[in-house]
Amino acid sequence: MRIDIISLFPELIEAFYRHSIIGRARAAGLLELDVTNPRNFTYDRHHMVDDTIYGGGCGMLMKAGPLFAAVEAVRRDVPKRRVILMGPAGETFTQAKARELAAYDQLILLCGHYEGVDYRVEESLADETISVGDYVLTGGELPAMTITDAVARMIPGVLGAAGSAADDSFYASLLEYPQYTKPAVFRGLTVPEVLRNGDHAKIDAWRRRKSLERTLQKRPDLLETCDLSAKDKAILAELEGEESR
Repeated sequence: MRIDIISLFPELIEAFYRHSIIGRARAAGLLELDVTNPRNFTYDRHHMVDDTIYGGGCGMLMKAGPLFAAVEAVRRDVPKRRVILMGPAGETFTQAKARELAAYDQLILLCGHYEGVDYRVEESLADETISVGDYVLTGGELPAMTITDAVARMIPGVLGAAGSAADDSFYASLLEYPQYTKPAVFRGLTVPEVLRNGDHAKIDAWRRRKSLERTLQKRPDLLETCDLSAKDKAILAELEGEESR
């Protein structure tokens, strides 16, 4: 898979590309990553990528020309390609969306700045717009890095252990169960006995129950779209009964 980010601040993206899971995936050849500055596709003396807004208004807007040219320069001839604009008007990014995007051969992520981008970019260049939440950011770089990180984790081999992504919070629409490491007792706080007895069936049952419990307590909205078994539903009914007492 290849991910290209179009950004006015390539140094931010390049630093992100070099480290942790993303850096290792890139070094191992599991993920192609690049960043392109739309300023490289300007031809005036000052390399202007923004201009005033038609009809008036505060601030400056990124011009369509450099963004179109940057995308056209990085496009690859692949079966599945997606051009995505980072913006507050888009679909909210979720784990399900990360799984969907991981099936593409190339993602091109467009980062706006200033007051945003010329609407023709959203209308005619981007296949879709994605938001990472209902809050205002200075530019699209943080959302683009968020999407890159979440999508990369879905690619086979990136996390190493096959089960790592499947165990992540939100992967199965549930929050992750509590996890502990040594020592077994720290300042009077003890690791649950079930996790130390080596009985993997009991450990799995405990983890599933705790995952359901945490989701019920902290993100009950996730349960509405979760694929729950009859046993899961029975556990939830029991947990809800305990809460009501």
